Amino acid sequence: MDYTTLRYFHMTCAALSGSLFVLRGVWMVRESAILYRRWVKVAPHLVDTCLLTSALIMVIWSRQYPFVEPWLTAKLAALLAYVALGSIALKHGKTKTVRVCAFMAALAVFAYIVAVALTKQVLPSA
Repeated sequence: MDYTTLRYFHMTCAALSGSLFVLRGVWMVRESAILYRRWVKVAPHLVDTCLLTSALIMVIWSRQYPFVEPWLTAKLAALLAYVALGSIALKHGKTKTVRVCAFMAALAVFAYIVAVALTKQVLPSA
């Protein structure tokens, strides 16, 4: 596999991950029982494992590392925030209001991650 193919695989995984998160967020807001089905709990972990694995391989192949490249450091920090907010939104939020607010914040962070990836800038311009 070459770098370009891996990059497209990574982008596909990112799109799938974001789409699954939006879908699970909608189900959370609607209090749908679908949210508790086994495949809904397993699929995002599989996609996210592929996403993170491809990211690590790209970092190694490109020799662009977080804490060296500011934009990668920003993506990593934003990823940690996204995971924390997503966890609050879908699992640990005490009230529905907290979960919805965390969900919206996680979507904003996801959009930031995508913008940083596309521009390779810590503060992408609109």
